[in-house]
Formats: sequence, structure tokens, C-alpha cells
Amino acid sequence: MTISPEPPAHVPASSGSSRERRGRATRIGLIAFIASLAALLVLTFLPLPYVIEQPGPVFNTLGEVTDAKGAKVPLISVTGADTHPTSGSLDLTTVQVVGNRETPPSWMQIVLAWFDPSRAVVPMDSVFPQGVTTSERDEANQLMMVDSQQEATAAALRQLGYPVPVTIRVASVTDDGAAHGILQKDDVVVAVNGANPADSDTMRAEIQQSGGSPVTLTIERAGSRQDVRVTPTQQTVNGASRWLLGITLQQTYDFPIDVKLQLDNVGGPSAGMMFALGIIDTLTPGKLNGGKEVAGTGTITADGTVGPIGGIRQKLFGARDAGARYFLAPGSNCGEVYGHVPSGLTVVRTDSLTQSLDALNVIADGGDTAALPTCTAADVKK
Repeated sequence: MTISPEPPAHVPASSGSSRERRGRATRIGLIAFIASLAALLVLTFLPLPYVIEQPGPVFNTLGEVTDAKGAKVPLISVTGADTHPTSGSLDLTTVQVVGNRETPPSWMQIVLAWFDPSRAVVPMDSVFPQGVTTSERDEANQLMMVDSQQEATAAALRQLGYPVPVTIRVASVTDDGAAHGILQKDDVVVAVNGANPADSDTMRAEIQQSGGSPVTLTIERAGSRQDVRVTPTQQTVNGASRWLLGITLQQTYDFPIDVKLQLDNVGGPSAGMMFALGIIDTLTPGKLNGGKEVAGTGTITADGTVGPIGGIRQKLFGARDAGARYFLAPGSNCGEVYGHVPSGLTVVRTDSLTQSLDALNVIADGGDTAALPTCTAADVKK
């Protein structure tokens, strides 16, 4: 074995090469830091084709809201019928969208949202379709809100036994549709295959059941009634095959009492079920929710059917943060709900206004809420 002699004590071993290595490491570290800082700045300001959905404001349908003039007004007001005191909350929940085509969110916002369970990163096209401006989207959402309020009022009053006649009118006829030359704008549809439709959804369902066979429509035109026959044509809409007449419909209800729903700067149809529950609570003695804090979401039709909505995970967090203990969720959204319920919130699934009322009875009476229907793992597999 050979041992090399040690250098003199006053001369450091390889001192020049050590300084050079330290200098190179410092330069490399500085370059890496500058590159990282530059990348961070780019990521901060570089937009992506995504937007962020996060919990939006929560509104108690039994409480007050601020109108366009800044005054406090009841969200639900009724004239022409007795009303009754309420307490607790029947909250409708909303989703707030961060970003749009004009001002999309940055990489940094996207990254932060990705790790926040109360927020979701979704494709821009799913919220702001190509060719549709933000103002056009907002206008469409406002129209859907108006329709939702009408449907909710009809569903609530019918649930309470009020007669609510509906008028279904042809709003337009496409030039290449099955009804071209047969139906006209402003025709009133009185019956479909001899049956009076409860609403336009019922009429559409009847057309689907025809399977392409001719449909007999009883219409009123210029004060006279007549029967016409239209053979639906099959078309693909949103990936699904549908039988269509090539018309758009507009429906109006003749309400026996005046129900006013006031909520500014909120669009879309998802508040329908909670509107209906708030109307019923206002018009009936006692407290529908037992004075407890309940929230929910879901579209509704005049026959009381509760339908799916978007952004339900964000609405769950918004409801919990607003103090709700119970949440009524559409059964058709259960695949998105299961495994994503924030702590402290009990979710009850519902598919109809009647089921929602049954659940509220249990909650109000302090019954076994664990026995109520909820979202399960089986829903995720559907």
C-alpha cells in the first residue's frame, strides 16, 4: 500500500479547484434562480383555455335580498293569499366563475384552484361556448332564471292544490323543420294526440314517444281551433338522437295568486327547487324546515320533477360555509356528490318536489335523517 505525502500545512489542498467549483455552483444556482423566477412570472400572467368555478353567494329564499335600488326586500313576496311566518333557512346556492374569454385566469390562479377542493378547473368551452360572448351568455342565463321562477311557482302552487293553467305557444318554426308549412308562429298548442300537455316538457316527451309516427296537434290560430298532423324528423342533439318538429316553444302560466321572486344578478335554472320550497313554506302554516338551516339546488318543472345542475361540488362547500347542516341534492347529480361532501353537511338526494318535502318533514321533526335517501358509491358507477 502506498501513502502519498501530505502537502505543506501552509498550502491548502486543491484550493484553486475548490474556489472554481464554488464559483461555478454559484453561477449555476443564480442562473437557475433567474430562470425559475422568469418561469414563475410567465406562468403568473400566461392565460389558459380554462376557467375556475368556486362557491358563489348563498341566498335564503325565506329572507331578504338587496334590490337594484339598494333597498332590502323579501326574496319571495305573495299577494292574493294568506302568508305565514318562517324561520331558519332554505338556501339556494350559486357558483361563481373566475375568468372568461376576454379575461381568462392565469396559470397561477389555475394551479392554486387545482389544489382547492372547493374549486374546480373546467374547460373554457364548457362555460363560454365558442362564438358566444360573455354578455350573450349572461342574457341567456337571465332568461333561464325567469323561466325557472315561473316553473317553480307553477310547481309550488300545483303542489298546494291550486289550479295553474298553462298556455303553450309556438315561438318560431325552422325553415327546414318537420312543421314548416304546417305550424305558424303564435299558434297555441291545446292538445297533443288528444291529451292536454301539462307543460312544454310534457309535449316534448309525447313527441319522443311517437317514435317518428305522425303526431296530432290541436291548435288555436286566429281564434279558431283545428287539428294538424306533423311527422317528426330524427336529429342528433348534444350526441343524443331526438324526434323533433322543428319548432321552439314558449309557455306562460295563469297563476291564481301573485308570487314575486326577486333576485338580481343571478342567472340559470338551478334555483328552481329551492324557490318552490320557499313559496310553499311562505304559504303554509308552521315551519317547513323546523327552523333549521337547509340548503339545496336543482332545476324543477311544473310537474315537480327535480333535475340536474352544474357545479354541485362548489355549491356543497358554499352551503356548508353559509351555515347549512342539510343539503338537498338532485339524484341525477349523485355521481359528482359522493366522496366530495364537506364535513358537517348531510346530503339528502331528491328527484321530485314531493321527495324534498318528505325529507324536510323528517328534518323538521328531528327524525332519523340517516334513514333518508342519499348519494352512494353505486351512483358513481352509473
